[in-house]
Amino acid sequence: MKFEGRMAKRRHEMMEENRAKLITAARKAFAEKGYAGASMDELTADVGLTRGALYHNFGDKRGLLAAVVNQIDGEMASRAKEIGARAENDWQGLLAEGIAYIEMALDPEVQRVVLLDGPAVLGDPSKWPSQSSCLHATRLTVERLLEAEVFKPVDAEAAARLLSGAALNAALWVAASDNPKEVLPKAIDAFRSMASGLLAAER
Repeated sequence: MKFEGRMAKRRHEMMEENRAKLITAARKAFAEKGYAGASMDELTADVGLTRGALYHNFGDKRGLLAAVVNQIDGEMASRAKEIGARAENDWQGLLAEGIAYIEMALDPEVQRVVLLDGPAVLGDPSKWPSQSSCLHATRLTVERLLEAEVFKPVDAEAAARLLSGAALNAALWVAASDNPKEVLPKAIDAFRSMASGLLAAER
């Protein structure tokens, strides 16, 4: 039984290793060639695996993109959260997080994989698991701001959804524009103005 247990553990570890290898290779391929241009045969060969390993772990190419998008979007949220945590209070932190997320639309990997190919292939980004996690964190911050009477008395979920949606849609707009660097400050300025409308008084 111990031997079988060890074998099962090793199989699980190998599956995790293969999964990680495929995600790493896919991130590079999708960022450099785009979803449509990335070859699954080349990708699997580059990491010494078969297409069978890809199908076993992700179902298909779309499933692999979903895993890559989830990883990058999760990293974006963590980065934005770190930036927000350096702010002097919850309100400034909330604002800094949203702005940081929008600014990441200038990152070539984020732009192509998450903000352009992601929605085109995977559909509505607000339904992605990584966005649900962001929404939950935003709601907790909004609830604290409501309790402290920093925000006007609004519904916490409604405010969190509108703030998260505004940051996401601003990032999508920047990424899809002909001149992202020119559009970015406009998007940030509008996001800041919209978010400030929730304040109970000028701060």
